[in-house]
Amino acid sequence: MTPQTLYYGDCLDWVRQWPDDSVDLIYLDPPFNSNANYNILFGEGNGVPAQVRAFRDTWKWDAAAVDRVQRITAAVAHPAYRAVHGLQHVLGGSGMLAYISYMAERLPELQRLLKPTGSIYLHCDPTASHYLKILMDGVFGADNFRNEIVWAYRTGGVSVRHWPRKHDILLFYVKTNAYLHHPPRERVIYDRPFFSQQFNEQGQPYADVYIRDVWDGDAVKPVINVSRERIGYPTQKPIALLERIIGASSGEGDLVLDPFCGGGTTVAAAAGLGRRWVGIDISPYAIDITQNERLAPLGIQANVEGIPQDLAGARRLARDNHQDFEAWAVTRIPGLAPNEIKVGDGGIDGRGRMQVKPADHGSPLVLAQVKGGRPAIDQVRAFMTAMERDNAAMGIFVTLDPFGERSGAWGETAGKGQIIVGAQSYPRVQLWSIAEYFDNRMPSIPTMLDPNTGRPVQGQMV
Repeated sequence: MTPQTLYYGDCLDWVRQWPDDSVDLIYLDPPFNSNANYNILFGEGNGVPAQVRAFRDTWKWDAAAVDRVQRITAAVAHPAYRAVHGLQHVLGGSGMLAYISYMAERLPELQRLLKPTGSIYLHCDPTASHYLKILMDGVFGADNFRNEIVWAYRTGGVSVRHWPRKHDILLFYVKTNAYLHHPPRERVIYDRPFFSQQFNEQGQPYADVYIRDVWDGDAVKPVINVSRERIGYPTQKPIALLERIIGASSGEGDLVLDPFCGGGTTVAAAAGLGRRWVGIDISPYAIDITQNERLAPLGIQANVEGIPQDLAGARRLARDNHQDFEAWAVTRIPGLAPNEIKVGDGGIDGRGRMQVKPADHGSPLVLAQVKGGRPAIDQVRAFMTAMERDNAAMGIFVTLDPFGERSGAWGETAGKGQIIVGAQSYPRVQLWSIAEYFDNRMPSIPTMLDPNTGRPVQGQMV
């Protein structure tokens, strides 16, 4: 584990390689979509509440989830054995148990990484917080529970069918009783003198009191559409929230880990407070946005592990993990996101939408297919058939190395003609390679809509 590094991939794969007692503070906001249809989680369907492929299997009660639960409940010495065994009886085979078992694999590894003086904050919502607390009690020990912190905020989207659900939960646990904690204070203004004779410049009585375990959104405002700090990441948390946590539970120079770093709020807050940091995420988009939107404005160039930095690295990723290679390759094209459907998808690995619909086509849809091995012309033909099936305006067939001039693929794609967007024409089907990406040559595409934010994004290097 190298500080000031972003790691691409499943956090479980990375943290298993790292030494015991090496991290001072862990904050994690694991993939949990508060706007999901919770019937999915309790077994009444197998829809996909997450936004990209990376989070899909977290929710699904499938063979992988069954295997996780069976492995944990068969290992009586596993730290999460009792919690998962008990919750299996309560939840049955459901998306929620799939999620709990996913966390049950990762939390013991995070507990192992913490120093005896370390702390962990698990960010979740009230739908899963009670199940996660049972799991945290099993892994960290009930005696090491310190707080259930309520972060309350005011945002739109309220319901008249129930009390508006406007708070998150942070479960605060420690490794041992030797943990580090600097209790922060806040200034409270009173209408009349109470127990303090201190007065501010306006003559108002006040007291500096320790912050309680309910954090009001007035002090830690959520990120909304008009927030200055908004970078467009779907689950972005305010930097003030992480500054409060990092300032209270670590010291200057300490190592802060976020195993689901998402849009990079944790690493940015840690850097600003003089801490060392490590971030992990399974989404290449998250690594890109953390580097480009969070760290670059601070003048920080992070080390990156797991994401190819050259063509040789891309070859290794394609060889070792073709699904991760496909997801990474798709996100090299601005405006495209990895396809969520991997069965019966007709070979489609990425999808996106143009900002402006072509004048000569009824759809703004752009599709991509990725091949990590030696490509064949029959694969290009099948991709073009899938484009027609999905009524796509444009398609990009991505390979590691360019097709040879004599392959016939160039003639096949040229035969599909052009599309007109605005005053410019673009090839309807394009062949593009990762070798060209590392040579700073991009496919010719119009302005796209960012699949995560809906904002226009230009066809430029990612």
